[in-house]
Amino acid sequence: MSYSSHRTLIVRVLALPVIAGVGFLGWHLPLTHDGPPAPAAPPGPPGAAAVGTTSYKVPDHALFVSPSGRDGAKGTKKDPLRTVGKAIAKARSKDTVVLRGGVYHETVTVPAGKRLTIQAYPREAVWFDGSSPVTGWTQQGGAWVKDGWTTRFDASPTYTAGAPESGDEDFRFVSPDHPMAAHPDQLWVDGAAQRQVRSRDGVENGAFHVDEGAKRLSLGTDPRGHDVRASTLAEAITIRGEGSRLRGIGVRRYATSLPQMGSVKVAAPGVTVENVVVNDSSTTGLSVLAAHARVRSVTTQRNGLLGIHANYADDLRVESSRSTGNNVERFKYSPVSGGVKVTRSRKVAVVGSVVADNLGKGVWMDESVYDITLTGDRILRNADHGVALELSAKAVVAGNIVTGNQGDGLKVNDTSDVQIWNNTLAGNGRTVHLVQDRRRRDDPATPGRDPRQKGADPAMTWRIGRITVSNNTLADPRPGTPCLLCVEDATGERSAGQMNLSVNGNLYVRPPEGGGDGGEALVLWRKPSGPVSYSDLDRFRSATGQEARGQSSASAAAADGEGALERRVEGGADANTALPLPGFVAKLLGKPEGARHVGAWHV
Repeated sequence: MSYSSHRTLIVRVLALPVIAGVGFLGWHLPLTHDGPPAPAAPPGPPGAAAVGTTSYKVPDHALFVSPSGRDGAKGTKKDPLRTVGKAIAKARSKDTVVLRGGVYHETVTVPAGKRLTIQAYPREAVWFDGSSPVTGWTQQGGAWVKDGWTTRFDASPTYTAGAPESGDEDFRFVSPDHPMAAHPDQLWVDGAAQRQVRSRDGVENGAFHVDEGAKRLSLGTDPRGHDVRASTLAEAITIRGEGSRLRGIGVRRYATSLPQMGSVKVAAPGVTVENVVVNDSSTTGLSVLAAHARVRSVTTQRNGLLGIHANYADDLRVESSRSTGNNVERFKYSPVSGGVKVTRSRKVAVVGSVVADNLGKGVWMDESVYDITLTGDRILRNADHGVALELSAKAVVAGNIVTGNQGDGLKVNDTSDVQIWNNTLAGNGRTVHLVQDRRRRDDPATPGRDPRQKGADPAMTWRIGRITVSNNTLADPRPGTPCLLCVEDATGERSAGQMNLSVNGNLYVRPPEGGGDGGEALVLWRKPSGPVSYSDLDRFRSATGQEARGQSSASAAAADGEGALERRVEGGADANTALPLPGFVAKLLGKPEGARHVGAWHV
């Protein structure tokens, strides 16, 4: 079916730079598609408030800490303690520790049995900083040298301390092209990160080398008259006290190793992390390793491996957060790197957030994640897939903007029971990719199970099936991409019809040079005889019975003055194209049940 000429649809695909102050919508999104609504996400742009701008109420009898205090003090506002560690030791459960503005060069743990709130004093900038100034350089052989350097970090290339890299290439973290990625050492000159090299011979301007045997730090950049800092601490904050809160602070420049998981670690149930910035960790910014965590208005950026990591994090909610520019150490895109990765968890939501410009996947749910909600997110310009659902089950992906990602826009791999509604996906590789590979849940040698389950988890079929794709805009696949909607089965065992797929009410948009009818396929569909490409939506509809309401168009695009990609499609999709919005999706998106709309709603 082609458009008639009397209607015009304007499809707006956001391609905005990821900067503070952009007026993103504060979505009102429940946690999952069954159960009572969760609290609304906070208004305003996703990400933490600028460090030093929060204003949390200071309760009576709070303990105070200040860089100008002393650890023998009473901990009052007039007589503050000097270190956060001392305040934690002094505090009783349910106390609040208030940090006055300044820099804290510490590694601290909230112990089990203490439910504490740690927060910044109103409108004062508080930073945990894992770096120290480095002075006393001497010039030697074309480089600058600091002798007596004894700072040491764990360079294990996996999540297991002391273990060698995997013998399976697919499970190696470190690329041969970037062999120093797992070495946590970090150094800055006037705030500019320097690159670590394997040998003294590789030291040049912008690079440094650590010779542990000689206890020597070598730097190629002339340090004279400049602020030179190096990471000297590995971990910032670990929370083991159930129900604790961390809010209003910044964390930067910690040399966290892979086995240490994250510079900020949640290791107890019911912890809230709010308005926290984590920058320049050598590996992962924030790691959640316990149930019922709330990650609200958190920014993770420029971290070496990953912005946010979670494992065994049942009932995790990440809302109104921002994860950008991560994997600066250039770890391999698989098995892990990028913006947000969650594994082995049940009931997980990422809502109203921005995940952009990461060297890896944007949002990756992998290895037995069950009951996933991804709504109201902007997932932009990541170097691999925008969204990946892998070896998991039961997901709602709705109301998201997924644009400019180098891999697939949305890849659903060996995952069942997925509802894909009202997303705008444009400028990606395969726009929506549903793929079955050869992995089987009943093979104990195949990684991906949740070890908490005895045997194969009955909720995890690891089979593509029961998937609905409706009311989405699928636009502009990257040149050379074979299809906008791609359904594949590497096993050759099942056709798309046998997978129990429902595809209807979607808008397929390609530029005229993409070929229109007879050019690159709109749909790659798995038939019993093998894969079949359809470049014409009418033929696809006739052959499969899918897309009774769907539309397609070939049209040009241009950026408007606000930086959005604005496409005027002759003919336009009307209320007859979209399916009525089902109640559980409407509830998640804060829209009326039965509403008809194609693509994501925009501000």
